[in-house]
Amino acid sequence: MSSLDQAVETQMANIQAKTGKSMAELAALIQQSGLTKHGEIRAMLQRELGLGWGDANMLVHNVLQTDGQSAAEASGATIDAVLDGIYTGAKAALRPIHDRLMAEIDTFGEFETLPKKGYVSLRRKKQFAMIGPATNTRVEVGLNAKGLPAAERLIGMPAGSMCNYTVKLTQVDAVDDELIAWIKAAFDGAG
Repeated sequence: MSSLDQAVETQMANIQAKTGKSMAELAALIQQSGLTKHGEIRAMLQRELGLGWGDANMLVHNVLQTDGQSAAEASGATIDAVLDGIYTGAKAALRPIHDRLMAEIDTFGEFETLPKKGYVSLRRKKQFAMIGPATNTRVEVGLNAKGLPAAERLIGMPAGSMCNYTVKLTQVDAVDDELIAWIKAAFDGAG
């Protein structure tokens, strides 16, 4: 079992311990809710079970088997094919920024890439970064890290946001040592 699979297994065991419910009971709760949208189910789990965003999100993915990697594999799509869909049309010119980021991040060690509708989520035991085109002219890197040193382009996000920081990139050369150090700090902190 990979360390990523083990991390998911541990998180699912912790969710069961926190809620006092077995996976079968948690799955039944989701099915009986009548909800079908991921975000609605996640919000219900947070409200009904007192789970945090990350645990509720992981539980929905686990029960519905909808994590980005599995969804891509089930549809027969590769990560590259999913990225081709994200970086299409006017956003196609931004793909080199994404590719440069991933080339650097790939040197850090093992992690999971979960494609979403308009971005990719990068996870170890928890999400450490999100990368995707925010506009037709800009890629944004969302970072989950604490205590990064202040910098003009490192934008702190409000409490409760999916990421603690965001960095806006319009050129490949903006993927520099400073940005890679921030991403590495987030990677290291994720487990």
